Amino acid sequence: MASPSDRAPLAEQVEELLAPGGPLTIVTAGDPVLRRGTDPYDGQLAPALLARFIEALRITMHAAPGVGLAAPQVGVPLRIAVIEDPAPVPEEVASARGRVPQPFRVLVNPAYAPTAPTRAAFFEGCLSVPGWQAVVARHAEVRLRAEDEHGRALDELFTGWPARIVQHETDHLDGLLYLDRAELRSLSSNEEMARRWSQPTPTTAAEELAFKMP
Repeated sequence: MASPSDRAPLAEQVEELLAPGGPLTIVTAGDPVLRRGTDPYDGQLAPALLARFIEALRITMHAAPGVGLAAPQVGVPLRIAVIEDPAPVPEEVASARGRVPQPFRVLVNPAYAPTAPTRAAFFEGCLSVPGWQAVVARHAEVRLRAEDEHGRALDELFTGWPARIVQHETDHLDGLLYLDRAELRSLSSNEEMARRWSQPTPTTAAEELAFKMP
């Protein structure tokens, strides 16, 4: 457990962060907080402050917009993330990517493990790397263990796109960006994505940009 002296500075940092109200500023690649990893959450924030911080993460995620946001992305090195995906995509895309709606969830101290050797590769972006996307091969199914904001244990299987979201956000908590796992020959600007690579799968992109699919 963190000592009271450890808790106070971080709590003060979060209070200051929340003071202006509204969406928080998302830090971008190059900021050391995204690379340092995070401390396990063990009560560093009082319950009321934790609730306010989680609500700010939710508001910021929606405003971006995104389907997940990790605490270090707003400069707070705690092992906390939020996810939510209404999955507003065409049926063909949803089917190819295994993308189904996900309710709002708070993940405290999450860890995942693959449950099968199958991997899937799709273009992926990040709010902390704005303007770019790249193909990332990730586990097609993972088991997530975590707690919610009330300390209740979560133990759940995620497949398809929800599994990708879980892996992406948990990686943030370990100091990893999606680019660390990406096929860099696939790196494309958002403009090129819209113009060339909007197909449900990146097969055509792999052929034309000369990278391998798993």
